[in-house]
Amino acid sequence: MARVFLVVMDSVGIGGAPDADRFFNGDIPQACAQGRAEEGRTGLLHLPHLCALGLGAAMRLALGQDGKNEAVAGNTDAMTNLGLGAEIKGKWGAASEASPGKDTPTGHWELAGVPVPWAWHYFPDETPAFPTEIVAKVCKLAGADGILGNCHASGTAITAQHGLDHMKTGRPICYTSADSVFQIAAHEQTFGLDRLLNLCQELAPTLHAMKVGRVIARPFVGDGPATFERTTNRKDFAIAPPAPTLCDRVQGGGRPVHAIGKIGDILSMSGIDDVVKGSDAVLMTHLAKAVETAKDGSLTFANFVEFDSLYGHRRDISGYARALEWFDAELGPILKNLRPNDMMIFTADHGNDPSWIGTDHTRERVPVLVAGQGGGELGLLPFVGVAHMAAKHLGIDWT
Repeated sequence: MARVFLVVMDSVGIGGAPDADRFFNGDIPQACAQGRAEEGRTGLLHLPHLCALGLGAAMRLALGQDGKNEAVAGNTDAMTNLGLGAEIKGKWGAASEASPGKDTPTGHWELAGVPVPWAWHYFPDETPAFPTEIVAKVCKLAGADGILGNCHASGTAITAQHGLDHMKTGRPICYTSADSVFQIAAHEQTFGLDRLLNLCQELAPTLHAMKVGRVIARPFVGDGPATFERTTNRKDFAIAPPAPTLCDRVQGGGRPVHAIGKIGDILSMSGIDDVVKGSDAVLMTHLAKAVETAKDGSLTFANFVEFDSLYGHRRDISGYARALEWFDAELGPILKNLRPNDMMIFTADHGNDPSWIGTDHTRERVPVLVAGQGGGELGLLPFVGVAHMAAKHLGIDWT
């Protein structure tokens, strides 16, 4: 019986979204070709396994065959290195998002077959950013006499700025971004991890009623700005999808559904049997194990977040390129262990190009690369086409 492994490379867009002018866009391969990604690596972006599945061709398709997009289509060296002209062993295409937005829940829900049916609420880019009633609610739930932050900010920057004051006063650090999120940073020891998670969980229904997509707990450790470090105990409290997702349909068909990474948080554990978490390095070992042990008929849904969280938002081009090359290198033995009739899909939920301005996500098409099912072009497809393809392979009715 068939198995499906749906692997989301968080924020690894490939440009060319038809409505990208409403958002932002950029280009990592070109930055590498221009020598702007030389820290800890060097030269052109080298992704042999993903390119053998059709990454270069998918990128060219996403950008347009006419070469009018100069970011990559006009860079011969960068595109040649991404496998154009080489034999492609996988199925490949590029997907466009229909839902308004470029955030994690929007992308994952649509990849799982459920476009977002409403407009998300966003907090204004001003200080204070949050309504007084929300601040009062946070203070009451936290047992604090105030909050810190109350603005748009980078998580690492605002933790460095307010971390010591937070540790002294017990006031949670609250901030947001251009996405529909309310984030709370707190020290795991002085504030308490369980206290932070309980605060976010209790606050979430109020924010969800406003159509704020996620309340995110951002625990950190350390003694001061030089040593503050966010931990892997992050937890997202997201609005539940408004309709059955791919996971619900697979589970409803009596099949096991395994989540790797933050998939369980994003989908509010709907349609998911079990979850494993950790750093991307740890998650890669779990993906390898799933390929070895997952039962016939199962769906394994994985998210590798560090492209986004460690490198995209921080506009670290070298770090992003290193992460891509590490990810690609790890795929070799995993792809070799796929069983006959397995389908492994590599895609992304949005862009977050580190070569672009600001710290925000970028609106981009995403790759759809399929291993285990021969070669061929999938063409341009919607995000929901990924879910439909997975369901069809598992014999799950989508009507």
